[in-house]
Amino acid sequence: MLLMVIMLFDTSQASAQTSYSLSQLIEAGRKNNHLLAIKEYRVQEKISKLKENEIKKYPTPVIEGDYQYNFALPDITVPAGSLGTIPTGNNGSLPFPTQASRFNVGQKSSYNLGLNIYQPLSQQFKINTGLAIDKTDIKLLQKDKEKTGLQVQLAIEQYYYNALITQKQTESETAKLELAKARLDDAEAALVAGKTLGVNTASLNADIAGQEQNLLKSAIQLQDYLSELSNLTNLKVQVLAVEESAQDSNIPDLADAYKSAAFLNPDMEIARLNKEKTILGIKAARQSDLPDLGIMAGYYVQQGNPVLPKTSPYLGLSLKWNIQYLFSNKQTKNQRILQFRQAEETIAYTKQQVDSDIDKAWRKVIQSSSLISAAKKMVSYRKEALKVQMDKQAAGIDTKTTMLEVKSQLAEAEASLYCAQLSNTIAIAQLRILSGLTA
Repeated sequence: MLLMVIMLFDTSQASAQTSYSLSQLIEAGRKNNHLLAIKEYRVQEKISKLKENEIKKYPTPVIEGDYQYNFALPDITVPAGSLGTIPTGNNGSLPFPTQASRFNVGQKSSYNLGLNIYQPLSQQFKINTGLAIDKTDIKLLQKDKEKTGLQVQLAIEQYYYNALITQKQTESETAKLELAKARLDDAEAALVAGKTLGVNTASLNADIAGQEQNLLKSAIQLQDYLSELSNLTNLKVQVLAVEESAQDSNIPDLADAYKSAAFLNPDMEIARLNKEKTILGIKAARQSDLPDLGIMAGYYVQQGNPVLPKTSPYLGLSLKWNIQYLFSNKQTKNQRILQFRQAEETIAYTKQQVDSDIDKAWRKVIQSSSLISAAKKMVSYRKEALKVQMDKQAAGIDTKTTMLEVKSQLAEAEASLYCAQLSNTIAIAQLRILSGLTA
Protein backbone atom coordinates (compact mmCIF):
# COMPACT_ATOMS: atom_id res chain seq x y z
CA MET A 1 0.00 0.00 0.00
CA LEU A 2 2.83 2.42 0.78
CA LEU A 3 4.21 1.82 -2.70
CA MET A 4 0.84 2.82 -4.14
CA VAL A 5 0.86 6.03 -2.07
CA ILE A 6 4.34 6.92 -3.29
CA MET A 7 3.33 6.24 -6.89
CA LEU A 8 0.29 8.50 -6.60
CA PHE A 9 2.32 11.37 -5.20
CA ASP A 10 5.11 10.84 -7.71
CA THR A 11 2.58 10.90 -10.55
CA SER A 12 1.09 14.16 -9.36
CA GLN A 13 4.49 15.79 -8.94
CA ALA A 14 6.88 14.22 -11.43
CA SER A 15 4.51 14.55 -14.38
CA ALA A 16 3.90 18.22 -13.58
CA GLN A 17 5.87 20.38 -15.95
CA THR A 18 4.67 23.73 -14.62
CA SER A 19 3.67 24.95 -11.18
CA TYR A 20 0.55 27.12 -11.14
CA SER A 21 -0.10 29.80 -8.52
CA LEU A 22 -3.59 30.69 -7.37
CA SER A 23 -3.67 33.84 -9.52
CA GLN A 24 -2.60 31.83 -12.57
CA LEU A 25 -5.33 29.26 -11.96
CA ILE A 26 -7.97 31.97 -11.58
CA GLU A 27 -6.79 33.65 -14.78
CA ALA A 28 -6.90 30.32 -16.62
CA GLY A 29 -10.42 29.75 -15.31
CA ARG A 30 -11.58 33.11 -16.63
CA LYS A 31 -10.08 32.46 -20.05
CA ASN A 32 -10.70 28.74 -20.53
CA ASN A 33 -13.84 27.86 -18.58
CA HIS A 34 -16.47 26.61 -21.04
CA LEU A 35 -19.43 27.84 -18.98
CA LEU A 36 -18.03 31.39 -18.98
CA ALA A 37 -17.52 31.15 -22.74
CA ILE A 38 -21.19 30.16 -23.15
CA LYS A 39 -22.25 33.15 -21.04
CA GLU A 40 -20.13 35.50 -23.18
CA TYR A 41 -21.65 34.18 -26.40
CA ARG A 42 -25.11 34.79 -24.96
CA VAL A 43 -24.17 38.41 -24.25
CA GLN A 44 -22.86 38.85 -27.78
CA GLU A 45 -26.00 37.23 -29.18
CA LYS A 46 -28.22 39.68 -27.28
CA ILE A 47 -26.11 42.64 -28.43
CA SER A 48 -26.61 41.49 -32.01
CA LYS A 49 -30.36 41.19 -31.34
CA LEU A 50 -30.40 44.78 -30.03
CA LYS A 51 -28.76 46.03 -33.22
CA GLU A 52 -31.30 44.09 -35.26
CA ASN A 53 -34.22 45.66 -33.39
CA GLU A 54 -32.76 49.16 -33.71
CA ILE A 55 -33.24 48.92 -37.48
CA LYS A 56 -37.02 48.77 -36.94
CA LYS A 57 -37.00 52.49 -36.00
CA TYR A 58 -36.11 53.51 -39.54
CA PRO A 59 -38.09 53.41 -42.81
CA THR A 60 -38.73 49.96 -44.23
CA PRO A 61 -38.05 49.85 -47.99
CA VAL A 62 -39.64 46.97 -49.89
CA ILE A 63 -39.00 46.24 -53.56
CA GLU A 64 -41.79 44.36 -55.31
CA GLY A 65 -42.02 43.16 -58.88
CA ASP A 66 -43.87 40.70 -61.02
CA TYR A 67 -43.97 39.54 -64.62
CA GLN A 68 -46.96 37.95 -66.35
CA TYR A 69 -47.53 36.46 -69.79
CA ASN A 70 -51.16 36.11 -70.90
CA PHE A 71 -51.82 33.47 -73.51
CA ALA A 72 -55.35 34.82 -74.23
CA LEU A 73 -56.50 38.37 -73.65
CA PRO A 74 -60.16 39.41 -73.89
CA ASP A 75 -61.10 42.25 -76.25
CA ILE A 76 -63.59 45.03 -75.54
CA THR A 77 -66.09 45.33 -78.39
CA VAL A 78 -68.19 48.50 -78.78
CA PRO A 79 -71.15 47.91 -81.17
CA ALA A 80 -72.09 50.64 -83.66
CA GLY A 81 -74.45 53.20 -82.15
CA SER A 82 -74.02 51.78 -78.62
CA LEU A 83 -72.91 55.18 -77.42
CA GLY A 84 -75.80 57.07 -79.04
CA THR A 85 -76.08 59.23 -82.16
CA ILE A 86 -74.52 62.42 -83.39
CA PRO A 87 -76.80 65.04 -85.01
CA THR A 88 -75.63 66.05 -88.53
CA GLY A 89 -78.09 68.84 -89.27
CA ASN A 90 -81.17 68.81 -91.53
CA ASN A 91 -82.69 66.64 -88.83
CA GLY A 92 -80.17 63.91 -89.68
CA SER A 93 -77.96 61.85 -87.33
CA LEU A 94 -75.19 59.32 -87.40
CA PRO A 95 -74.74 56.38 -85.01
CA PHE A 96 -71.80 56.60 -82.59
CA PRO A 97 -69.65 54.82 -83.19
CA THR A 98 -70.51 54.55 -86.82
CA GLN A 99 -69.29 50.98 -86.88
CA ALA A 100 -68.44 48.29 -84.39
CA SER A 101 -65.05 48.86 -82.72
CA ARG A 102 -62.71 46.37 -80.96
CA PHE A 103 -60.07 47.34 -78.40
CA ASN A 104 -57.29 45.25 -76.84
CA VAL A 105 -57.26 45.17 -73.03
CA GLY A 106 -53.47 45.09 -72.90
CA GLN A 107 -50.35 43.31 -74.03
CA LYS A 108 -49.73 39.64 -73.51
CA SER A 109 -46.44 40.38 -71.71
CA SER A 110 -46.73 42.70 -68.71
CA TYR A 111 -44.54 43.58 -65.75
CA ASN A 112 -44.75 45.73 -62.66
CA LEU A 113 -41.83 47.01 -60.55
CA GLY A 114 -42.24 49.18 -57.51
CA LEU A 115 -40.43 50.54 -54.44
CA ASN A 116 -42.54 50.90 -51.28
CA ILE A 117 -41.28 52.70 -48.16
CA TYR A 118 -43.04 52.59 -44.80
CA GLN A 119 -42.02 54.75 -41.82
CA PRO A 120 -43.71 53.81 -38.51
CA LEU A 121 -44.78 56.80 -36.40
CA SER A 122 -46.93 55.78 -33.45
CA GLN A 123 -44.94 52.55 -32.96
CA GLN A 124 -41.76 54.51 -32.24
CA PHE A 125 -42.73 54.62 -28.56
CA LYS A 126 -43.11 50.86 -28.31
CA ILE A 127 -39.95 50.26 -30.39
CA ASN A 128 -37.90 52.47 -28.03
CA THR A 129 -39.33 50.64 -25.02
CA GLY A 130 -38.42 47.32 -26.64
CA LEU A 131 -34.87 48.56 -27.17
CA ALA A 132 -34.69 49.55 -23.50
CA ILE A 133 -35.80 46.00 -22.58
CA ASP A 134 -33.09 44.57 -24.86
CA LYS A 135 -30.46 46.75 -23.14
CA THR A 136 -31.70 45.56 -19.76
CA ASP A 137 -31.45 41.95 -20.97
CA ILE A 138 -27.83 42.61 -21.96
CA LYS A 139 -27.09 43.94 -18.48
CA LEU A 140 -28.79 40.87 -16.98
CA LEU A 141 -26.68 38.51 -19.06
CA GLN A 142 -23.52 40.44 -18.20
CA LYS A 143 -24.33 40.21 -14.50
CA ASP A 144 -25.12 36.51 -14.88
CA LYS A 145 -21.73 36.03 -16.50
CA GLU A 146 -20.10 38.02 -13.68
CA LYS A 147 -21.89 35.86 -11.12
CA THR A 148 -20.70 32.69 -12.85
CA GLY A 149 -17.16 34.09 -12.97
CA LEU A 150 -17.22 34.71 -9.22
CA GLN A 151 -18.54 31.21 -8.62
CA VAL A 152 -15.75 29.74 -10.75
CA GLN A 153 -13.18 31.87 -8.92
CA LEU A 154 -14.46 30.82 -5.51
CA ALA A 155 -14.51 27.15 -6.54
CA ILE A 156 -10.90 27.41 -7.78
CA GLU A 157 -9.85 29.04 -4.50
CA GLN A 158 -11.59 26.36 -2.45
CA TYR A 159 -10.07 23.45 -4.37
CA TYR A 160 -6.69 25.17 -4.40
CA TYR A 161 -6.59 25.69 -0.64
CA ASN A 162 -8.08 22.26 0.05
CA ALA A 163 -5.27 20.75 -2.04
CA LEU A 164 -2.74 22.67 0.05
CA ILE A 165 -4.41 21.47 3.24
CA THR A 166 -4.29 17.88 1.99
CA GLN A 167 -0.60 18.20 1.18
CA LYS A 168 0.09 19.60 4.66
CA GLN A 169 -1.92 16.84 6.32
CA THR A 170 0.15 14.35 4.34
CA GLU A 171 3.26 15.60 6.14
CA SER A 172 1.58 14.88 9.47
CA GLU A 173 0.46 11.42 8.31
CA THR A 174 4.01 10.69 7.10
CA ALA A 175 5.43 11.62 10.52
CA LYS A 176 2.90 9.31 12.20
CA LEU A 177 3.87 6.50 9.85
CA GLU A 178 7.55 6.91 10.71
CA LEU A 179 6.65 6.82 14.41
CA ALA A 180 4.60 3.64 14.00
CA LYS A 181 7.49 1.96 12.16
CA ALA A 182 9.97 3.05 14.85
CA ARG A 183 7.76 1.59 17.54
CA LEU A 184 7.62 -1.71 15.69
CA ASP A 185 11.42 -1.73 15.24
CA ASP A 186 11.90 -1.04 18.96
CA ALA A 187 9.47 -3.79 19.92
CA GLU A 188 11.08 -6.35 17.62
CA ALA A 189 14.56 -5.39 18.85
CA ALA A 190 13.46 -5.77 22.48
CA LEU A 191 11.86 -9.13 21.70
CA VAL A 192 15.03 -10.42 20.03
CA ALA A 193 17.17 -9.20 22.93
CA GLY A 194 14.88 -10.98 25.37
CA LYS A 195 14.10 -7.76 27.22
CA THR A 196 10.36 -8.22 26.90
CA LEU A 197 7.83 -10.98 26.43
CA GLY A 198 4.50 -11.09 24.60
CA VAL A 199 4.93 -8.06 22.40
CA ASN A 200 1.81 -7.53 20.27
CA THR A 201 3.49 -6.91 16.92
CA ALA A 202 0.18 -7.46 15.13
CA SER A 203 -1.22 -4.34 16.78
CA LEU A 204 1.84 -2.34 15.79
CA ASN A 205 1.62 -3.62 12.23
CA ALA A 206 -2.05 -2.62 12.24
CA ASP A 207 -1.01 0.92 13.24
CA ILE A 208 1.41 1.03 10.30
CA ALA A 209 -1.26 -0.25 7.91
CA GLY A 210 -3.68 2.36 9.25
CA GLN A 211 -1.23 5.19 8.65
CA GLU A 212 -0.48 3.90 5.15
CA GLN A 213 -4.21 3.86 4.51
CA ASN A 214 -4.51 7.47 5.67
CA LEU A 215 -1.70 8.44 3.32
CA LEU A 216 -3.47 6.70 0.46
CA LYS A 217 -6.71 8.54 1.27
CA SER A 218 -4.85 11.84 1.23
CA ALA A 219 -3.26 11.00 -2.12
CA ILE A 220 -6.64 10.12 -3.62
CA GLN A 221 -8.20 13.27 -2.20
CA LEU A 222 -5.42 15.38 -3.66
CA GLN A 223 -5.96 13.81 -7.07
CA ASP A 224 -9.68 14.63 -6.82
CA TYR A 225 -8.92 18.29 -6.03
CA LEU A 226 -6.47 18.52 -8.93
CA SER A 227 -9.03 16.94 -11.24
CA GLU A 228 -11.64 19.53 -10.23
CA LEU A 229 -9.14 22.32 -10.83
CA SER A 230 -8.45 20.80 -14.22
CA ASN A 231 -12.14 20.90 -15.11
CA LEU A 232 -12.50 24.51 -13.98
CA THR A 233 -9.37 25.83 -15.72
CA ASN A 234 -9.31 23.47 -18.72
CA LEU A 235 -5.72 22.55 -17.86
CA LYS A 236 -4.57 18.95 -18.01
CA VAL A 237 -4.32 17.40 -14.58
CA GLN A 238 -1.01 15.75 -15.55
CA VAL A 239 0.64 19.16 -15.77
CA LEU A 240 -1.17 20.79 -12.88
CA ALA A 241 0.74 21.44 -9.68
CA VAL A 242 -0.23 23.65 -6.77
CA GLU A 243 2.19 26.05 -5.15
CA GLU A 244 1.72 27.96 -1.94
CA SER A 245 0.89 31.65 -2.08
CA ALA A 246 1.17 34.40 0.46
CA GLN A 247 -1.55 34.25 3.09
CA ASP A 248 -4.08 37.07 3.25
CA SER A 249 -3.47 38.74 6.58
CA ASN A 250 -6.16 41.42 6.19
CA ILE A 251 -8.78 41.16 8.90
CA PRO A 252 -12.30 41.90 7.59
CA ASP A 253 -14.31 44.81 8.96
CA LEU A 254 -17.58 44.30 10.76
CA ALA A 255 -20.17 42.11 9.01
CA ASP A 256 -22.52 45.11 8.72
CA ALA A 257 -19.96 46.84 6.50
CA TYR A 258 -20.11 43.91 4.08
CA LYS A 259 -23.91 43.93 4.18
CA SER A 260 -23.90 47.63 3.29
CA ALA A 261 -21.63 46.92 0.33
CA ALA A 262 -23.74 43.95 -0.75
CA PHE A 263 -25.63 46.07 -3.31
CA LEU A 264 -22.72 45.15 -5.60
CA ASN A 265 -23.56 41.46 -5.20
CA PRO A 266 -24.47 40.06 -8.67
CA ASP A 267 -27.62 38.39 -7.32
CA MET A 268 -28.83 41.74 -5.95
CA GLU A 269 -28.07 43.53 -9.22
CA ILE A 270 -29.83 40.81 -11.22
CA ALA A 271 -32.90 41.17 -8.98
CA ARG A 272 -32.93 44.96 -9.47
CA LEU A 273 -32.51 44.64 -13.24
CA ASN A 274 -35.41 42.18 -13.37
CA LYS A 275 -37.54 44.78 -11.60
CA GLU A 276 -36.52 47.42 -14.16
CA LYS A 277 -37.41 45.00 -16.94
CA THR A 278 -40.91 44.43 -15.53
CA ILE A 279 -41.48 48.20 -15.36
CA LEU A 280 -40.54 48.49 -19.02
CA GLY A 281 -42.83 45.54 -19.78
CA ILE A 282 -45.79 47.38 -18.21
CA LYS A 283 -44.92 50.45 -20.28
CA ALA A 284 -44.74 48.40 -23.49
CA ALA A 285 -48.13 46.80 -22.75
CA ARG A 286 -49.73 50.22 -22.38
CA GLN A 287 -48.15 51.41 -25.62
CA SER A 288 -49.64 48.42 -27.43
CA ASP A 289 -53.06 50.12 -27.14
CA LEU A 290 -51.95 52.75 -29.68
CA PRO A 291 -52.90 52.29 -33.34
CA ASP A 292 -50.20 51.60 -35.89
CA LEU A 293 -49.91 54.89 -37.80
CA GLY A 294 -47.21 55.46 -40.39
CA ILE A 295 -46.22 57.19 -43.58
CA MET A 296 -45.96 55.25 -46.82
CA ALA A 297 -44.40 56.35 -50.08
CA GLY A 298 -43.28 54.68 -53.26
CA TYR A 299 -42.68 54.65 -56.94
CA TYR A 300 -43.70 52.08 -59.52
CA VAL A 301 -43.06 51.32 -63.19
CA GLN A 302 -45.35 49.13 -65.28
CA GLN A 303 -45.69 47.95 -68.84
CA GLY A 304 -48.53 46.02 -70.45
CA ASN A 305 -51.59 47.79 -69.00
CA PRO A 306 -52.69 50.69 -71.22
CA VAL A 307 -55.18 51.94 -68.63
CA LEU A 308 -52.61 52.65 -65.87
CA PRO A 309 -49.76 55.18 -66.17
CA LYS A 310 -46.37 53.69 -66.96
CA THR A 311 -44.72 55.42 -64.01
CA SER A 312 -46.18 56.94 -60.87
CA PRO A 313 -44.87 58.13 -57.47
CA TYR A 314 -47.25 58.09 -54.49
CA LEU A 315 -47.42 59.26 -50.87
CA GLY A 316 -49.94 58.47 -48.15
CA LEU A 317 -50.75 57.44 -44.58
CA SER A 318 -51.37 53.96 -43.22
CA LEU A 319 -53.52 53.23 -40.18
CA LYS A 320 -54.04 49.86 -38.52
CA TRP A 321 -55.77 49.37 -35.19
CA ASN A 322 -56.55 45.94 -33.83
CA ILE A 323 -59.45 46.62 -31.47
CA GLN A 324 -59.08 43.17 -29.88
CA TYR A 325 -55.75 44.30 -28.40
CA LEU A 326 -57.63 46.85 -26.27
CA PHE A 327 -59.21 43.94 -24.41
CA SER A 328 -56.35 41.39 -24.44
CA ASN A 329 -53.82 44.00 -23.34
CA LYS A 330 -55.70 44.44 -20.07
CA GLN A 331 -54.66 40.91 -19.14
CA THR A 332 -51.16 41.49 -20.49
CA LYS A 333 -50.79 44.57 -18.29
CA ASN A 334 -52.13 42.62 -15.32
CA GLN A 335 -49.51 39.89 -15.92
CA ARG A 336 -46.75 42.48 -16.12
CA ILE A 337 -47.91 44.06 -12.85
CA LEU A 338 -47.80 40.65 -11.17
CA GLN A 339 -44.28 40.16 -12.58
CA PHE A 340 -43.34 43.52 -11.06
CA ARG A 341 -44.60 42.44 -7.65
CA GLN A 342 -42.68 39.18 -7.97
CA ALA A 343 -39.55 41.19 -8.78
CA GLU A 344 -40.02 43.29 -5.64
CA GLU A 345 -40.39 40.15 -3.52
CA THR A 346 -37.33 38.66 -5.22
CA ILE A 347 -35.26 41.72 -4.26
CA ALA A 348 -36.34 41.40 -0.63
CA TYR A 349 -35.72 37.63 -0.60
CA THR A 350 -32.31 37.97 -2.28
CA LYS A 351 -31.27 40.67 0.20
CA GLN A 352 -32.31 38.39 3.06
CA GLN A 353 -30.35 35.45 1.63
CA VAL A 354 -27.24 37.52 0.93
CA ASP A 355 -27.28 38.96 4.45
CA SER A 356 -27.69 35.46 5.88
CA ASP A 357 -24.79 34.12 3.79
CA ILE A 358 -22.63 37.07 4.85
CA ASP A 359 -23.41 36.30 8.49
CA LYS A 360 -22.41 32.67 7.96
CA ALA A 361 -19.17 33.63 6.22
CA TRP A 362 -18.43 36.17 8.94
CA ARG A 363 -18.92 33.54 11.65
CA LYS A 364 -16.52 31.25 9.77
CA VAL A 365 -13.96 34.06 9.72
CA ILE A 366 -14.30 34.64 13.46
CA GLN A 367 -14.31 30.93 14.27
CA SER A 368 -11.28 30.19 12.11
CA SER A 369 -9.46 33.18 13.62
CA SER A 370 -10.05 31.70 17.08
CA LEU A 371 -8.79 28.32 15.84
CA ILE A 372 -5.68 30.00 14.46
CA SER A 373 -4.90 31.54 17.86
CA ALA A 374 -5.38 28.21 19.61
CA ALA A 375 -3.35 26.34 16.98
CA LYS A 376 -0.48 28.85 17.25
CA LYS A 377 -0.29 28.19 20.98
CA MET A 378 -0.22 24.45 20.37
CA VAL A 379 2.55 24.80 17.77
CA SER A 380 4.53 26.97 20.18
CA TYR A 381 4.23 24.38 22.95
CA ARG A 382 5.12 21.51 20.60
CA LYS A 383 8.21 23.38 19.44
CA GLU A 384 9.30 23.87 23.05
CA ALA A 385 8.75 20.16 23.71
CA LEU A 386 10.85 19.32 20.63
CA LYS A 387 13.65 21.60 21.86
CA VAL A 388 13.63 19.84 25.25
CA GLN A 389 13.74 16.47 23.51
CA MET A 390 16.62 17.56 21.29
CA ASP A 391 18.54 18.63 24.39
CA LYS A 392 17.94 15.19 25.90
CA GLN A 393 19.11 13.56 22.69
CA ALA A 394 22.28 15.60 22.82
CA ALA A 395 22.79 14.39 26.38
CA GLY A 396 22.28 10.78 25.27
CA ILE A 397 19.16 10.22 27.38
CA ASP A 398 16.64 10.07 24.53
CA THR A 399 15.30 7.33 22.29
CA LYS A 400 14.48 7.50 18.60
CA THR A 401 10.85 6.60 19.27
CA THR A 402 10.37 9.45 21.73
CA MET A 403 11.94 11.95 19.32
CA LEU A 404 9.71 10.77 16.46
CA GLU A 405 6.68 10.98 18.70
CA VAL A 406 7.43 14.62 19.55
CA LYS A 407 8.07 15.42 15.89
CA SER A 408 4.80 13.73 14.94
CA GLN A 409 2.93 15.82 17.49
CA LEU A 410 4.57 18.98 16.14
CA ALA A 411 3.72 18.06 12.55
CA GLU A 412 0.11 17.42 13.56
CA ALA A 413 -0.07 20.78 15.35
CA GLU A 414 1.43 22.57 12.33
CA ALA A 415 -1.08 20.85 10.04
CA SER A 416 -3.95 22.01 12.28
CA LEU A 417 -2.60 25.57 12.21
CA TYR A 418 -2.25 25.43 8.44
CA CYS A 419 -5.80 24.13 8.06
CA ALA A 420 -7.14 26.92 10.26
CA GLN A 421 -5.22 29.56 8.32
CA LEU A 422 -6.45 28.34 4.94
CA SER A 423 -9.99 27.91 6.24
CA ASN A 424 -9.83 31.53 7.32
CA THR A 425 -8.60 32.54 3.86
CA ILE A 426 -11.47 30.67 2.18
CA ALA A 427 -14.01 32.29 4.53
CA ILE A 428 -12.63 35.77 3.77
CA ALA A 429 -12.83 35.04 0.04
CA GLN A 430 -16.46 33.94 0.44
CA LEU A 431 -17.24 37.09 2.42
CA ARG A 432 -15.75 39.38 -0.20
CA ILE A 433 -17.47 37.65 -3.10
CA LEU A 434 -20.83 37.74 -1.31
CA SER A 435 -20.44 41.47 -0.70
CA GLY A 436 -19.49 42.03 -4.34
CA LEU A 437 -16.10 43.50 -3.44
CA THR A 438 -14.17 40.96 -5.54
CA ALA A 439 -14.38 41.30 -9.32
